[in-house]
Amino acid sequence: MVARGTPVRPRHARVGPIVHPQDAANVLDTGISLWFPAPRSYTGEDMAELHLHGGTAVVRSVLDALGSVPGLRIADPGEFSRRAFDNGKMDLTALEGVADLVNAETEAQRRLAIRQAHGELYQRYDAWRRELVAAMAKIEALIDFGEDENIEDGVYDDVCRHVAHLAADISVHLDDKRQGEIMRSGVALSIVGPPNSGKSTLLNKLAQRQVAIVSPIAGTTRDIVETTLDIGGYPVVVRDTAGLRHGSSDAIEMEGMRRAMDAARDADIRICMLDVQQALQGGAGSGFLETREWRALLDMPHTFVVLNKADTVEATAGAAAEWARAHGVGCTPVLLSCATMAGWDPLMQVVAADIQRSWDAATADQMPLTKARHRQHLRRCL
Repeated sequence: MVARGTPVRPRHARVGPIVHPQDAANVLDTGISLWFPAPRSYTGEDMAELHLHGGTAVVRSVLDALGSVPGLRIADPGEFSRRAFDNGKMDLTALEGVADLVNAETEAQRRLAIRQAHGELYQRYDAWRRELVAAMAKIEALIDFGEDENIEDGVYDDVCRHVAHLAADISVHLDDKRQGEIMRSGVALSIVGPPNSGKSTLLNKLAQRQVAIVSPIAGTTRDIVETTLDIGGYPVVVRDTAGLRHGSSDAIEMEGMRRAMDAARDADIRICMLDVQQALQGGAGSGFLETREWRALLDMPHTFVVLNKADTVEATAGAAAEWARAHGVGCTPVLLSCATMAGWDPLMQVVAADIQRSWDAATADQMPLTKARHRQHLRRCL
């Protein structure tokens, strides 16, 4: 592929013409070639790299030329990393970190994946493995040779102390509030509230596109509408839910409300949305606050109350705070207008701050668990 000339040295970048292997006069591009002999390569095998210009025609012509060489084929997805794993160049946790890095969509996911790909989890788990092996060796030596050899007193008690300390370390690692798993898959945020309070409009504003149908007709949203967003650099799975109200005899609407309550209870964060006029003037939105189901949602952690349509009334932050005290709402309501975007920045700031405070695993001192598989194996180990 690379035009002949001076010999290619390992790990030495060489600039020159890239020609077709069957026709040396056919110059495909001018680029950089690199050769990495085994075992000092990404996969542990002999590797060559071609750095090309990014044009579609250039890349396609080089791939076609490579395909004409007997024995060459396009790699399967993840095959280079798989070969690196098979050849002992990286462990399984680092391999998973590389996969997460490729799939990262937010800054927080990228930082977390980088830490895992660089071996932070492996170093911790391998240190625990070495401690276990050392403890087992001492106990087995005590069992096999304790009566015949001069083994120091207190070996058994010393091993017990080390194992207890190791068990405590693993327990602390497991008790991480699923930070890594949540950050990897996305923080679940459900928008709940009475019909026509602006839930679907808020979802569309967050997504900056028409994800949900918006209509003045009550009960437009019947099922869960979901989309994944980047809020403050964090991955958030936002769910718009059916409006919650009493007195409906529509079986479909009632099923939608049941699903809405389930989604709200299962979410990591809840935005309880009300029409500010109905709430402050004691309308339907305010009355709904007195139901047992709604009160249970308000009492859950990571719950925010948003009083929407603030552009339709002369509402102040003081009036909203007074309303919250009168109805036993623990959090300070956010006045919002989806029409004018007033109050948008404060809402985004409080949500991002809550995520950072509760689930920002990427900046944690100790690398958290990122997969359920890790958690399952550590519980068995414990």
